[in-house]
Amino acid sequence: MQTLIRAATQDDVEILFTLRTSVVQNHLSVEQMADLGITPQVLADSIRQAPCVWMAEVDGQPAAFSMIDQAAGEVFAMFVSPAYENLGLGRQLMAVAEAALFGHHETLFLITDGRGEIRANGFYHRLGWENTD
Repeated sequence: MQTLIRAATQDDVEILFTLRTSVVQNHLSVEQMADLGITPQVLADSIRQAPCVWMAEVDGQPAAFSMIDQAAGEVFAMFVSPAYENLGLGRQLMAVAEAALFGHHETLFLITDGRGEIRANGFYHRLGWENTD
């Protein structure tokens, strides 16, 4: 198995939406994302402005991505396709996202559902993230 972590490009926007809509927990449809202001054009514009999205590929296939909001110091998104879970891709993508943010901020944040049954919460805790208000 060959894994590659790389900066996403505008050509990856459709793939990023496919990955985002493939998850089971915290699933959003394309329509729901559009209602939140997350559209292909907004994502393409964000990528054009600065490196803010990284993709993980496994054997050449898109498997996961992370996205940051550099100005806010936020990990905005971290999603792994169910077919590629438990391969360490999330950990690798978080390391890249955190490094990019720590270059500009002393404190980082992310927002996730606070319910205990959300697997992402345990994942972030294992990486050293802490709950705040």
